[in-house]
Amino acid sequence: MSKAMPGVPAWLQRAHNAEHISEVLRALGKRERARMAARAVSQHQSHPSKRHRISHLASSLSANSEHVAHYSISAGSDPKHEPLNRYSDVLPYDRTRVVVCPGEPDHECPGSCTSGRYLNANWVRELAGGKWWIATQAPLPHTAHAFLSVILEGISPPPGSSMSNLRRVNRVRTIVQLTQNLEGGMRKAHVYFPPTEGESWIIEPAPEEREDAPIKVTLTRSRTLDHAHCVQSVVTLQPLSRARVPTGEPVVFQHLLYASWPDHGVPAPEDREGLLRFTRIVDETNRDLSLYSGIANLDPNPPIMVNCSAGVGRTGAFIALCSLLRHYRLLSPPTTQETKIPPLPPSPLGPLPEELQDDMVAQEIDSLREQRPGMVQRDDQVLMIYETLLAAFASMDAGQGGA
Repeated sequence: MSKAMPGVPAWLQRAHNAEHISEVLRALGKRERARMAARAVSQHQSHPSKRHRISHLASSLSANSEHVAHYSISAGSDPKHEPLNRYSDVLPYDRTRVVVCPGEPDHECPGSCTSGRYLNANWVRELAGGKWWIATQAPLPHTAHAFLSVILEGISPPPGSSMSNLRRVNRVRTIVQLTQNLEGGMRKAHVYFPPTEGESWIIEPAPEEREDAPIKVTLTRSRTLDHAHCVQSVVTLQPLSRARVPTGEPVVFQHLLYASWPDHGVPAPEDREGLLRFTRIVDETNRDLSLYSGIANLDPNPPIMVNCSAGVGRTGAFIALCSLLRHYRLLSPPTTQETKIPPLPPSPLGPLPEELQDDMVAQEIDSLREQRPGMVQRDDQVLMIYETLLAAFASMDAGQGGA
């Protein structure tokens, strides 16, 4: 940049130029290719019958054994889970994947739980902001039940987290959807709640999950927020017995659909202000306890579940942006009590090159890719994070309330 911008961090001013962005893309791409090689080997070693499906296997076999173990995707590549993956080349890391656990209502899923139901989803923590998310693919018709069961049932806790009651206290209360259900005439996300207020659907478990009971899903209310390009819905889940009799208490969550982020692209420059408003709405919605009166000791800011179609490109860019906004207090911190965010485990690939050590966008993206493959998938999504963060500081300086 030719001149200093008041209020904008020095690293961001230095970073926003073509030469630096090119270096970021080169370094991030090189590291993700190393992860891809390790994933390919783990897939081959876990399920050798897939040998003919793995391209460039010969070069991949040279991957470091430590890397192969760290970036294993054996659960996602298991043949029995193939139909549960929306895209065959987007599979969750074993060490951070979310397991939907079986059991009675007082059962808590341990961190080592592997006997539960498979979902193409990973626990992801913001590097700079410190908040936990569940990054997941959009539901398929036969995975919608497992998707909603993240809210209703116990799930494996985040790795290294002190979260201990994801069925009640720390339950997911907000789902963010960054894709339209249909884009370019193609189905990008299966619809799992009705379009009309007061209407209910019954979501059945997949055939191989017959022991699980149906879920009644009701759209309680919905509204369009034009200033943030989103639709906000309140949805009620009612567990049913196999005889379709209500069991237990209904559970409410809020669904936020952002409508201005095209697949294989980024929000247009004129939509960036709306995107910043949307980040604030997501944060405020997740902290809203008005729908949960009478329920004691709820987490004031529990994990958020977020998806686009594959759960990596738009999903990763949105989490990265929220993390940096949170770091600079343009969004609220994870909890009012938390004063220090513990470090995430170091990458077996080592640190980013020295010239990128102070670039918080590059660091954030690399950290997200450690936790779920391919996060922030496209080069233009990387650039959008820089540009939207700059827009947030400019908006703050102009007295428009930040994000």
